[in-house]
Amino acid sequence: MTTTVAGGPRDRKENGRDRGLAGLRRRIMRDLRNPLFLNGYALMANTAVTAVLGMGYWLLAARLYSPEDFGRSQALINAMRLFAGLTALGLTGALARFIPVAGKRTGGLIGRGYLIATVTAVVAAVGFLLTLPFWGENYARLAGWGPGLFFLASVAIWSVFTLQDVALAGMRQAVWVPVNSICFGIVKMGLLVALAGALPDDGVFVSWIIPTALALVPVNLFIFGVLVPRHARGAPEGTRPPGLREIGRFLAGDYPGAFSVLAIVYFLPVYVASRVSGELFGYFAMAQTLGAMIELLAINMATSLTIEGSADGSRLAANCRQALRRAYLIIGPVAVVTFLAAPLILSVFGPGFSEHGTPLLRLMALAVLPRVLIEIYLSALRANSRARMLALVQIGLAVLVLSSSVILLPVTGITSVGYGLLFSELLVAALIFGGLRKILKPTETPHSSGARDTPEAASWST
Repeated sequence: MTTTVAGGPRDRKENGRDRGLAGLRRRIMRDLRNPLFLNGYALMANTAVTAVLGMGYWLLAARLYSPEDFGRSQALINAMRLFAGLTALGLTGALARFIPVAGKRTGGLIGRGYLIATVTAVVAAVGFLLTLPFWGENYARLAGWGPGLFFLASVAIWSVFTLQDVALAGMRQAVWVPVNSICFGIVKMGLLVALAGALPDDGVFVSWIIPTALALVPVNLFIFGVLVPRHARGAPEGTRPPGLREIGRFLAGDYPGAFSVLAIVYFLPVYVASRVSGELFGYFAMAQTLGAMIELLAINMATSLTIEGSADGSRLAANCRQALRRAYLIIGPVAVVTFLAAPLILSVFGPGFSEHGTPLLRLMALAVLPRVLIEIYLSALRANSRARMLALVQIGLAVLVLSSSVILLPVTGITSVGYGLLFSELLVAALIFGGLRKILKPTETPHSSGARDTPEAASWST
């Protein structure tokens, strides 16, 4: 008979493993009780859900539609996002900044955001339709009253769709965002297959818009009927809702920067689409879409940081440090895997995607690493209403990315965007690094969020 001695090497190893798993479980549960991480993880989970379902969607589209139709549909979607984001993207920072402290004015703030974004987007899209010959053959299918009106409707729909996720996150209800994305993604894939025979030219674009329109109704009934009243009731006693002048002053500084980001994310693909064939743009768009999904991980954690920094400015430095660590723990491995596996990932869509898109995807994966630093810095600036510095950093980044990409496009082709992003984001990250270090120091954290006239706030602007 043999006896087991408690505390032997095997027992210690198993106990250590149990403690390790239990410690990890406790750490995760502690993070989920922290609104910063709960919102951040929910938005990151939404990005992961969007990436998985998006991969399935585009894989089906590449199999069901010709390369030319695939690429031209991508061009239409990018144009729609460009005009929908003209104001909506500028308002995302303001909503994330002011919804946490809007109290009883939350519903009005969100509603006005929807209205302003929709009207300005449609007006800008009309200008685009009136100048179609300038934008090349990839946009020629929008000619005529029917296609034009459908495009305008899609722009209006996407404007609201862009802002509703920020509204949910601003009320600390970002857990609902991935739920919406799952339903949207599944319906979109089903409609894509159903329309492949009936609309071989426009099935991709139509399958993108119809589920979006359907999603707006239940989500916004939930926002305005349930979440807004609950958020208003939960506002701390004595909360001062933001005034129009305060919001306007923030937008005056934040919007130019947001407009610059819009130029990078949406105008640049539209410009590339106007200069290359539909087939080549399809290869570009697939790699660019995957690279942008990694960037969204950084942006989502930063959005949560803005919300928490606005609600409690005294915790901003600690939240910045925690967000930075968590962001790199998640994004670092994703970027490395994407860089190494880029040819394999893109080959799923077809040999042309791997051949033409691998260098671009690899460069975008590397560019995400400095982008994390930039996004954390920008979110800290938003939380403290440092609009002038926000605009300076974002405009500078946009000028660098756009100019370098346009200059390199005739030389390196669609890979030019990857070179432009990597060079520009490395340079901007180096320039803002000193300011970010000051923000990360606990002694530099202001004690009241958004108070521009306090001594603490003044120290941030020097």
